[in-house]
Amino acid sequence: SSTAWALPRLDTHKGWLFKWTNYLKGYQRRWFVLSNGLLSYYRTQAEMGHTCRGTIPLATAHIELGDACHLLITNGGRSYHLKATSEPECQHWLSTLQQAKVNANALIHHSGKTCTLQGPGPHDARFLSQGALKTLASKLDDLSTCNELIGKHGAALQRSLSEFEDLRGCVDGADKLKTVNERAALFRITSNAMINACRDFLDVAQSHNRRWQKTLQHEQEQRHYLETTIEQLAKQHNSLETAWREKPTSYTGETHRVQRSREVDESDENDEFFDAMEDAPSFITVNAETKHRCRFCVDTKRIVLSLYALPSSSLRRTRRSRIPDKPNYSLNLWSIMKNCIGKDLSKIPMPVNFNEPLSMLQRLTEDVEYSELLDRAARCDSSLEQMCLVAAFSVSSYSTTIHRTSKPFNPLLGETYELDRLQEYGYRSICEQVSHHPPAAAHHVASQRGWTLWQHITIDSKFRGKYISVMPLGKIHLQFHSSGNHYVWSKVTSTVHNIIVGKLWIDQSGDIDIVNSTTKDTCHLKFSPYSYFSRDVPRKVTGMVEDIEGTAHYILSGTWDEKMESAKIVDSSQRSGGSEGKQKTVYQTLQPKLLWKKYPLPDNAENMHYFSSLALTLNEPEEGVAPTDSRMRPDQRLMEAGLWDEANTQKQRLEECQRLERKRREVQTMQAMEEALFCLWQEVEVYQPMWFEKRTDETTRESSYVYRGGYWEAKERQDWSMCPEIF
Repeated sequence: SSTAWALPRLDTHKGWLFKWTNYLKGYQRRWFVLSNGLLSYYRTQAEMGHTCRGTIPLATAHIELGDACHLLITNGGRSYHLKATSEPECQHWLSTLQQAKVNANALIHHSGKTCTLQGPGPHDARFLSQGALKTLASKLDDLSTCNELIGKHGAALQRSLSEFEDLRGCVDGADKLKTVNERAALFRITSNAMINACRDFLDVAQSHNRRWQKTLQHEQEQRHYLETTIEQLAKQHNSLETAWREKPTSYTGETHRVQRSREVDESDENDEFFDAMEDAPSFITVNAETKHRCRFCVDTKRIVLSLYALPSSSLRRTRRSRIPDKPNYSLNLWSIMKNCIGKDLSKIPMPVNFNEPLSMLQRLTEDVEYSELLDRAARCDSSLEQMCLVAAFSVSSYSTTIHRTSKPFNPLLGETYELDRLQEYGYRSICEQVSHHPPAAAHHVASQRGWTLWQHITIDSKFRGKYISVMPLGKIHLQFHSSGNHYVWSKVTSTVHNIIVGKLWIDQSGDIDIVNSTTKDTCHLKFSPYSYFSRDVPRKVTGMVEDIEGTAHYILSGTWDEKMESAKIVDSSQRSGGSEGKQKTVYQTLQPKLLWKKYPLPDNAENMHYFSSLALTLNEPEEGVAPTDSRMRPDQRLMEAGLWDEANTQKQRLEECQRLERKRREVQTMQAMEEALFCLWQEVEVYQPMWFEKRTDETTRESSYVYRGGYWEAKERQDWSMCPEIF
């Protein structure tokens, strides 16, 4: 039907309005631009090309009319007071903004519906596209007719009212007639604006019609090609499997070729991979016209073979891909934070409005989201290439923080979190909160694909007035089983800006020094802090990989929110640079090679706390986990469900219970110390974690908590009798 193709129109409007700034300057004249459901403002029209002073999303905004040409727009706890020069202009802005809000919400609703629909065939798509344009053109004709009638009747109404005003001498009556006259003029202006916007929409739709059809045809051709290729591969695989069962001994050589093909495939060296494919013509035959199609078939073959080789018992569990949308509750951050300047944020009670529905233990677990980088590194023969992948892995842990300015829940003492991904990715992870003041967590990850990672992180956070600094203290350890290479590094400082005013944004800054304690290879990574005046790419990361002698072998570059690349150094030279004549090393490198690229965020991520696909599954209920697991935490569960008032009540209850438990332990400690007065230098143990113990690391000579074992065995027995009741 025609209604299925009706899209809301795109609103565009520009003009001057007065915006309230502060009590010193009062109202200031600003240039406002309404476009695509967003109301942006600038100091001057010339600023439109480079400097936007602020943007208001109208889809979630509340718009109301004040007194004397005033408009009030409220969004996300912030209010914007605007003033027009006249009442008709104010009414015009009000109707335009309200219509833009309706259209923005309709467009979001329409996008959510169309994402779940199956794409039409080529003929159906062309027919529907042309039909949609015809429908729009027909509707536009109707609107044009209505607009002409409205214009005629509006003009006649104005003439009649003017004549009536001349005949009547009453002052009050004249004022009322003047107001009605202005409303009639405003009605005609609104109609003209509506018809112009509809005409613009039709022009855009017509100009993009050919592009849509071409893109759709290309995608359908690719889909058909993929289906045909998969069918051929499936037939060849079945015939090969049948032949091997009939004569397994005569296909030993072919089995060796298949194994070699897989090994070369995993090394990501395309040339070697294609040579291996040519050595095994009886294994698979693909007729490719271009190198692009050949690569496409190779990737398809890889997927199909992995599916056929997968036993039925190891099919992956389907995990959730969305959580309830975040409610739009407003809260004044500054009213709470103004009393916290210079204090440790871990000691300040906060409502859940500032949180995201994950604990710090779950955020720590997100470090292994790109575990495939370590899987690839475990297969590297070169320690320098391995170092490049480890460096990319260390950067990837920050990719999910770009939009996530909310605070994770502070774990309770003894709280744990497990992540079992043996089926999907070959690893399983366990975290435990080992200290509350200062807050510290221990983390251990064991992978069946050749590596083990562990870390003991203490969080130090300070509020500086305009920003919050979060400084993770501690070392991250990574060891590969086959080579024994042991890597150690630390984290950089995270800073949340615009605490007092403006939109919150996060930045990562500092240096990371990765050391391979086995070979003494090193990698220095620099996270450049954001600067308004810098010409560098925002969120830039650069680095260099050197061997034990200090010789540079690889240059690393990228951004911590998008990707990292490595370029192999083939030559270097010394050049003098600058006015001081200092020597500068210039490196000549090969073409950069992609090491890591960020996964795209799920659909509707902006309404789900900007969680990644992994983060969406972290709080998913699972059977058999420990009773101290973060999934069991009631305040966090209620917040995820959108019940924030109930979550705040539970959060206060848990924090009070934790304070009482801490006082009880302090009393026990004092009693133990009094009993030990006759035994000088006797150490009194205050608290012992359940699954981690304190040891001195042989590499760094630092004391840290490491996994003592026993968790997964207890889970297999379902024996949690030793776990404390913390929730």
